[in-house]
Amino acid sequence: MEVQITTENFEKLKNGNMPLVVDFWATWCGPCRMVAPVIAELAEEYDGRIVVGKCDVEENDDIAMDFGIRSIPTILFFKNGEVVDKMVGAAPKAKIQAKIEGLL
Repeated sequence: MEVQITTENFEKLKNGNMPLVVDFWATWCGPCRMVAPVIAELAEEYDGRIVVGKCDVEENDDIAMDFGIRSIPTILFFKNGEVVDKMVGAAPKAKIQAKIEGLL
């Protein structure tokens, strides 16, 4: 299940007991819309093992700025509260899945 990442819940999710995958996106971004169904599928497949969140950069620009997000989609992979991997741009499911497997 995907979680909407906001300024209010980000720190708690980032520092939770499961790895966190955050998809930084915006409604006007074409490549973001291409990645969205893949992210949703992975959220279902890994439910209970990782937390998958979507962060709208327009609504949460503070989080995007904190992590230097300049291009979207950008996917950040967190473990123990720290960024351990990053992907910029649309990518096939297998590539994103490989990064998730590296978190587990």
